[in-house]
Amino acid sequence: MVEIRNFMDKETPLMVKNCQIIALPTISDQRGSLSFGENEKHWPFKVERVFWTYNIKEGEQRSDHAHRTSQMVLFPLGGGWSIEIDDGTNKQQLRMDDPGVGILIPPLVWCRLYDFDKGACCVSLASDRYDAADYIHDYEEFLTLTKAR
Repeated sequence: MVEIRNFMDKETPLMVKNCQIIALPTISDQRGSLSFGENEKHWPFKVERVFWTYNIKEGEQRSDHAHRTSQMVLFPLGGGWSIEIDDGTNKQQLRMDDPGVGILIPPLVWCRLYDFDKGACCVSLASDRYDAADYIHDYEEFLTLTKAR
């Protein structure tokens, strides 16, 4: 029997401005599961860059920045990790451990990934090609920009 599943955690509403849970269609049967997503249908942009982080050492964190204009969708593959999202007013922490469920991180949302399971991988779909000037690494600058909008 094939089960088609769309997951949405209704018990954990997102409080951080413009972030969204992205629940991909998932098809499961006796062989396993397959999730899929399409540009501008399952996330609100055309993917211009894909990258993944893996082999994260115990106790390390990734991201810890915001973007000026880029949007991203992050999916956990092969394990889980925790994420803290922050819009300058609201902060929220979530555990990401379902490869069919990601999170949309819009511009001007601070994001920090931590508490990686051994062997965990995070795949990131980005709306723009890499541009170092798009990154905000200084939290005080981020707060100033979020207050100005």
